[in-house]
Amino acid sequence: MSSYSISPITLENALKILTWHYQPPYDIYDPIPGDLDCFFTPEYRYHQVQDQKGDLIGYCCYGEDARVPGGDYRQGEPEILDVGIGLKPELTGQGLGKEFVGAVLEFAKKAYNPEYIRVTVADFNQRSRKIFRDLGFNAGYQFTRELAELPFTQFERLAVEE
Repeated sequence: MSSYSISPITLENALKILTWHYQPPYDIYDPIPGDLDCFFTPEYRYHQVQDQKGDLIGYCCYGEDARVPGGDYRQGEPEILDVGIGLKPELTGQGLGKEFVGAVLEFAKKAYNPEYIRVTVADFNQRSRKIFRDLGFNAGYQFTRELAELPFTQFERLAVEE
């Protein structure tokens, strides 16, 4: 059982997320003020992740907004669900990632019932890559994001591990 709760994002928490800043090179994940509208675009399915005390520790999204420009997303829902995550900057690197990601994936299985789950991770982000490998994801399609010229890898696994 997860010690995190996941629910639709509130305006208060979306505004908090917009103030988050990550240390380089993770600053590519910094939100920008224009992202506020994205948090409330229904097809992006943004959710807040809170701890047992009700404190905001992160967020997630499912579907289109979890995709990185330049990737191969020809196969998609309902069979494959793309998942995006963001952990509060001051909580990164503290060993919370596996449980946090596990809660986000468990919610995805229950809420959207996909056959496969896919995540797209920047190649420099070794922490996230390790977490997803540890959770049974396999590396697949690799690409370089246009404009930023950053390499990314898509990872996939069955939604329900056998």
